[in-house]
Amino acid sequence: MRFDFFDLQLFLHVVDTGSLTKGAERSAVSLQAASERIKKLERHFQSALFIRHATGVELTIAGQTLLQHAQHLMDGLYALEQEMQTFQRQTSQHLTLWCNSSAQSEYLPMLLPKYLIEHPQLQIELHEAESNDIIVALQKGQAELGLISSFFAPNDTLETQIFAEDPLVFICAPDHPFAKQQQLDFADILRQDFIGLLAHHSLQQSIETQAKSLHHQLHYRLRLPSFSAIAQVVANGVGVAIMPLRAASYLQKIYTFSTIALTGAWANRKLLLASREFANLSPNYQDFALFLIANKPQSIEP
Repeated sequence: MRFDFFDLQLFLHVVDTGSLTKGAERSAVSLQAASERIKKLERHFQSALFIRHATGVELTIAGQTLLQHAQHLMDGLYALEQEMQTFQRQTSQHLTLWCNSSAQSEYLPMLLPKYLIEHPQLQIELHEAESNDIIVALQKGQAELGLISSFFAPNDTLETQIFAEDPLVFICAPDHPFAKQQQLDFADILRQDFIGLLAHHSLQQSIETQAKSLHHQLHYRLRLPSFSAIAQVVANGVGVAIMPLRAASYLQKIYTFSTIALTGAWANRKLLLASREFANLSPNYQDFALFLIANKPQSIEP
């Protein structure tokens, strides 16, 4: 018969609580499973480990002997895990960057490969969210770094640095009535039939929030998972859309559609790299932040 560290930890939990029931609860197993494991230990050592009472359990002499060794073994296991984590930290480092959908799809794919090649032991997780949610996560300490829209940036609770110009534009088919306009206000296009991103995308949520602020709900002909798919449908004359200028400029090389500037601070946004305090970031996050600012994308014209 074999027993493992779980059995020893269960044994210690029973000793610590003075109850098989409470020991089972602390070990997150059923009372029956805990009882069977303790019985197997007793059969293995051919000795009773506990004297069972109606109000709980009491260690036998054999149980007291096992207690000393079990504590020693669990202390050794903890020390081993702590020491091995040193090697884990040396071979694998993890950073999380909170970002909106525009940053995730249009800017970071161009920058991150270079950084990952230069840091082969690093893992980067991109956590997509709306700018307001990113701000809250930074303020609460749930996030270290975030890329947010300047339209939502708080005045005094976070430190920010400009990462990229990130205006939104209106796109439509070349024969659409708005196609020859130089610029449009969001209120001018609210009653159009839209082609949108899927509902969970942070940009689409931001667009819908802006529409609600004008007491309007957008009408969608279709929702699609990417800017490329949206551009193809709009170019075919079905609906209109809003997307980042950078995405539209690239996709105009593939599909034929018109791009019109949108007015207002909401649309003429910047992407800001934000943190509670850049100086208090860990060295890994500080290095990553410096890389992002040093390699920020160049602006493009509509």
